[in-house]
Amino acid sequence: MAKYTIAWMPGDGVGNDVMQAARLVLDALNFDAEYVPADIGWDFWCKEGNPLPDRTIEILKNTDCALFGAITSKPRDEANEELDPSLQGKGLSYFSPIVKLRQLFNLHTNLRPCKAYPGNPLNYTPPQGGRDIDLVVFRENTEGMYGGVEWFPLPESIARAMADEKVGHPARMKRWFEKGLENVALSTRIMSRQGCESICRQAFDYAKTHNRKSVTLVEKPNVLRETGGLMTRVFRQVAKDYRGIEAWEANIDAICMWLNKHPNDYDVLVAENMFGDIISDLAAGLVGGLGFACAANIGDEYAVFEPTHGSAPKYDGKFVVNPMAMLLTCKLMFDWLKEEEHATRLEAAIAKVIAEGKIATYDVKGRGKGDGTLDVANAVVQAL
Repeated sequence: MAKYTIAWMPGDGVGNDVMQAARLVLDALNFDAEYVPADIGWDFWCKEGNPLPDRTIEILKNTDCALFGAITSKPRDEANEELDPSLQGKGLSYFSPIVKLRQLFNLHTNLRPCKAYPGNPLNYTPPQGGRDIDLVVFRENTEGMYGGVEWFPLPESIARAMADEKVGHPARMKRWFEKGLENVALSTRIMSRQGCESICRQAFDYAKTHNRKSVTLVEKPNVLRETGGLMTRVFRQVAKDYRGIEAWEANIDAICMWLNKHPNDYDVLVAENMFGDIISDLAAGLVGGLGFACAANIGDEYAVFEPTHGSAPKYDGKFVVNPMAMLLTCKLMFDWLKEEEHATRLEAAIAKVIAEGKIATYDVKGRGKGDGTLDVANAVVQAL
């Protein structure tokens, strides 16, 4: 009987390609696991009206963790148009399956390391004497702008509640009524004190464990006074429990500039859902792009590991995309499972292949000039 049972979710597009690459490397490591296929993605939305079937949720409940490839998501109208004709007109509404997974399993922490491996020509070049980039982004994963509480058109009952003199903002709501509620869309940014404290404490705990010098809160409390204000107050309170770690604050717009100018000044960054998504992609661009960007969705009892790139349908089945993000995702899985030897061996092999620069996909070598997805995976296998 295998030591671990892993839900295996390739998903859409190139998710299948990079997961095949991952399997080559996992097998070369002799990782003692059984991989249980689980359905997720666009095809299941189109054919069944559910991109995250109930059978997949049951599989996840009976596994140790999950590996996930990539997902295709489209706006509401496009999603409805691609739904099987037999399912149209039945009130079905597309909702991102990865977002639903995060909420169903309370995967509250999204961990995204962004590390510059020596030899990658796409790395940001630090000033002379500066250290290479080694950032870690902690993104709250279940609340904020990605909570999924949205309307279009805006229901009158919701609009009237927000315009109520006792609890709302009648003067601010007036212009939306003037535009006609049928023309107004509303997305919410809902945050709880518990969610804010959890992600801030996760960030400080990581900094303490890994001897990081600072944690930077990324927010916009001068404009988003209530939600941003809550996160800022909680961050400052939590920081008092970690006296040896510097607590910095930056607005989301400003940090985008500072990460481009002086990224090696930063260690750990923490943010709500959408802001964390933004800065982690920005940071990924400094260390080679999304082809090197991995992520862990971590809860109290379960975790789902995924590269942060999309499904890239035009490359589906061509085996040309960079699998390094997926392989680094496997390293995060080993970290979470406390398989330190596997994690160390895998990262060393990845670093060796990057440093040698002999085998790399088109995003590293130049469009049309790169090696294949499985070529890179096999190079890592040889390095192991």
